[in-house]
Amino acid sequence: MSSKIEQIIEEIEEYIDGCKPQTLSKTNIIVNKEEIEELLRELRMKTPEEIKRYQKVLANRDAILADAQAKADAIIKEANIHTSELINEHEIMQQAYIQANEIMAAAEAEAQRKLDAATIEANNFRMQAMHYTDDMLGNLQNLIHKTMESHMAKYESMMGSLRSFSDILANNRNELAPALNEEELSDLEE
Repeated sequence: MSSKIEQIIEEIEEYIDGCKPQTLSKTNIIVNKEEIEELLRELRMKTPEEIKRYQKVLANRDAILADAQAKADAIIKEANIHTSELINEHEIMQQAYIQANEIMAAAEAEAQRKLDAATIEANNFRMQAMHYTDDMLGNLQNLIHKTMESHMAKYESMMGSLRSFSDILANNRNELAPALNEEELSDLEE
């Protein structure tokens, strides 16, 4: 299942593929400015939704860490209660102390293991979200770059055509100038 941003990018790509090519050009296309701007606006609107989705994933990390901490606290509390009961019995006081330390160490080790696992999972989610966002932004950057290049090529082509027309007009006027000068001279002689 693709994200909304990916769907919009696919729509933009399909739109560009469906655009009419510019006359005498294999790479330049004619783009309806309003349509492409609408697709880009929609993309901008959907990007925050995707970011919120990844923030929920990161928030889930906090819930996992809180659950691990709660379980660790319960184990430690149980260990403390058990330790207190053992200490109350004088005959087995030494044994109770050893057992309590073992339980505490096991509880702390288990809590640390769960915290480590939750931290690794949360970091993986975070990295995936960052990679995904970077990929989406890279795709958007490429699309904007291609659009800019296309418009620049069209502008340069148009300017070249206008320069060519201007040169033709200047040549035509230069060709007419001698004829006009001869006609003016013959009018003066009469």
